[in-house]
Amino acid sequence: MINQQQKDEIDQLRQTVSSTRRPTVAALEEILYDPFPILDHGFIRVIDYMGDDGAIVQAARVSYGRGTKKTTEDQGLINYLMRHRHSTPFEMCEIKFHVKVPIFVARQWLRHRTANVNEYSARYSILDREFYIPAPEQLSAQSTHNRQGRHALLSGEEAQRVLEILKQDANQCYDHYEEMLNETESGEQVNPDNKGLARELARMNLPTNCYTQFYWKIDLHNFLHFLSLRADHHAQYEIKVYADELVNILKLWVPLVYKAFERYRLGGVFLSKEGWGVVKSLLKDHQFSAVDQEASGLSKGEWAEFMALFSRP
Repeated sequence: MINQQQKDEIDQLRQTVSSTRRPTVAALEEILYDPFPILDHGFIRVIDYMGDDGAIVQAARVSYGRGTKKTTEDQGLINYLMRHRHSTPFEMCEIKFHVKVPIFVARQWLRHRTANVNEYSARYSILDREFYIPAPEQLSAQSTHNRQGRHALLSGEEAQRVLEILKQDANQCYDHYEEMLNETESGEQVNPDNKGLARELARMNLPTNCYTQFYWKIDLHNFLHFLSLRADHHAQYEIKVYADELVNILKLWVPLVYKAFERYRLGGVFLSKEGWGVVKSLLKDHQFSAVDQEASGLSKGEWAEFMALFSRP
C-alpha cells in the first residue's frame, strides 16, 4: 500500500509545523498526511483543508470576525442551513485528499464533476502490480430486482473459481503489460534487444481492478452531496468503504456540520408529493390499509421504497 520511501516522505511532512493566523482544526491537524487503509491496497489521506464550522457561520451571517455566538447557536444556524438546503455558506470550506482506488471505483468517483482532480498518469509512469481482489464475502450474484446491485453470495467451487479467474487474469495482463513495455516496475529491461511499446499504448491492456491514484479537492457543499450518495446503503461496496472513511474525516473536520448532515441527510427521508399524500392519509386513518399502491399515485418501485421506510412488507 505505502512503500518505505512514501512513509519517509509522510514522516517528514508530519514533522513540519507552520504558524498561521488561519483557523485550524486540531483533530484534522492530528491526522494530516496519514494514510487510512481501504480495501486491499487503497488508502485516503487528507493533504490540506480550508475553513471550519466557524467559516460557515461567518459566511451565513456575513460577519467580520468569527463572532461571539455560543456553539449551540452556531449548531442551530447550521441545522437551519442544512434543513433548508442552503449551499453557498458550505462552499466556503474546502478539503484536499490523496486517494488510491481501483480504476473501476475511480470511474464512479470521478463522475462527480464538482471537484478539482489530478490523476496519476500511466503515460508518464508505470503502474504498480497491485490489483483489487474482492474478499469472498463480497462475491455476490447479480440482483434480480436491481440492475446495478448484488444479491446472494457465491459459494463453494463457484466462488473459488471466480477468485482464481480474477487473480490469473490480472497477473497475466500485467505480465503482458511489462512485456510490451519491455520494462518492469523496478525499471529493468525485460529483453535488451527490444525497444518496448510506449507507455501510453501499453496501459490499455491493464484491467480496471488495477489501482490508480489522484488528488481530489472539493468544497464542503459538494463533498456532502458526494457522501449522501456514496455513503448510502445502496452504494456499491467498493466505493462505500471509502465514503464511510470520508464521513469519519468529515466528523473530525466540521463536527457541527456532521451532526446536521447526519440528522437531515444521512438519517433523513425525502418524500415526493404523492408520498407525502400517503403519509397524511395514514395519519388521518391510523392504518396502513387506508391507501394501496394503485391509489397512491406512486409507481411499484416507489411504493416498495416508501413502505420500506415503515418496515412494511
